[in-house]
Amino acid sequence: QVQLVESGGGLVQAGGSLRLSCAASGRTFSSYVMGWFRQPPGKQREFVGGISWSGSITRYADSVKGRFTISRENAKNTVFLQMNSLKPEDTAVYYCAARNGRYTIPNGANDYDYWGQGTQVTVSS
Repeated sequence: QVQLVESGGGLVQAGGSLRLSCAASGRTFSSYVMGWFRQPPGKQREFVGGISWSGSITRYADSVKGRFTISRENAKNTVFLQMNSLKPEDTAVYYCAARNGRYTIPNGANDYDYWGQGTQVTVSS
């Protein structure tokens, strides 16, 4: 079992930056692939990106590639989502998720085992 708590969301102007954090409980954080998803208003949850257990492999959705960066600090049981050059279409509730495993980073929400409660990100134009 792992519990996830996101933080760092808020209101930002277009072109600005935010850094989201996801703190995990438990002593086996390094056994999990971590993912970030988002759910825009009125839309389905979508994959943003993910990171392997060691941080050596990352995967991003095309819509955020080059603007968002995922990293993790296993010693602190934390994964980060650095978001730069934000656009109004990035407005969503952002969720972190954990998947048992070390290397495979799926983009389907059903492939992840644990979820945080989400944090709101609003980008104004």
